[in-house]
Amino acid sequence: QVQLVESGGGLVQAGGSLRLSCAASGRTFRTYAMGWFRQAPGKEREFVAAISWSGGRTAYADSVKGRFTISRDNAKNMVYLQMNSLKPEDKAVYYCAAAPGFSSIVVVTTKTGYDYWGQGTQVTVSS
Repeated sequence: QVQLVESGGGLVQAGGSLRLSCAASGRTFRTYAMGWFRQAPGKEREFVAAISWSGGRTAYADSVKGRFTISRDNAKNMVYLQMNSLKPEDKAVYYCAAAPGFSSIVVVTTKTGYDYWGQGTQVTVSS
């Protein structure tokens, strides 16, 4: 069992930056593949970024590639999402998710691959 708590959301102007953090509980965190998803009003939850539990592999949605960076610190049980050059269309609730049971080099990009979810943090980008 793992619990996830996101933080770092807020209001930012277009072109600005935010860094989201996800704090995870549990001794086995370092063996979980991790991901970030987002959900805008009236839309389905969509994949944003993922990282393998070793941290050696990452994946991004095309819409954020080159602007967002996912990283993790297994010693601190933390996952981060650095978001640069934010656009109004990035406005959404952002969720951290954990996927146990994968090898160290696997990135998980589908919602169904994740067993644990945080409560989400709101990101609003003004134009």
